Amino acid sequence: MAFDPFALPLAFYLVTGFAVLITGLSKSGFGGGLGVAAVPLISLFVAPQLAVAVMMPVLLVMDIVLVWQFRHSWNRQVVAQLLPGAFVGLALGAVAFEWTNAAMVKLLIGVLALSFVAQQAWKAVRKDAPRPAAPATVFSLGALSGFGSYVAHAGGPPVKGVLLQQQLEKSIFVGTNTMFFFTMNALKTVSYTATGHLTTQSLIVSLIVAPMLVLGLLLGTWAHRRVDQAIFMRIVYGFLSLAGAKLLWDGVWELVG
Repeated sequence: MAFDPFALPLAFYLVTGFAVLITGLSKSGFGGGLGVAAVPLISLFVAPQLAVAVMMPVLLVMDIVLVWQFRHSWNRQVVAQLLPGAFVGLALGAVAFEWTNAAMVKLLIGVLALSFVAQQAWKAVRKDAPRPAAPATVFSLGALSGFGSYVAHAGGPPVKGVLLQQQLEKSIFVGTNTMFFFTMNALKTVSYTATGHLTTQSLIVSLIVAPMLVLGLLLGTWAHRRVDQAIFMRIVYGFLSLAGAKLLWDGVWELVG
């Protein structure tokens, strides 16, 4: 995957910087959601495999900062329940990375995200009490998250479904999401490096857009401290809806295009 990072057009860096900004803002402020748009946006200019490689160190650094920030605010039990399925999904994603139909992955995750939002909206109308997901459901969603995360950094929506059902306080929500994805992203970094996708050239691109990461984290942290719990939950549902719609649109467009 050799290329000249300084030969890429200015539009590429503007779009990539924006993708990093919204990813940092959403992850540090609201537990992610908008980050699923990053790889599709960057893929407008380069191959998806390179887009994934460019975002990988950005996501890992972001996670390290957030792990320290939320080190005392996370639910260990939820992370432990999600990781077994996630490890299976990561393994399948590693095997399928070169030939998998990314459009189908986006379509599946998009449908899942929108279905969850619709289901929760219906429960709110009926005023049903929230119920934790069954172990088999948690394992399946963890596996889907691991697979989607490996092939497109799009593992957020399935996990958000589990976390939202737990009715976690907002800092616990963000911290739990952070610990889960830090574990996955650390493993993905090793795998991408071993398979030759993470290169010196891709790291140069990541370094160039790094200032937008700092800005996104600062904006997200500022927003997180000033948004109350009820509004926080609405924003997370809104981000999840946008992410689901984006993935659904991209999947359909790529399949029929």
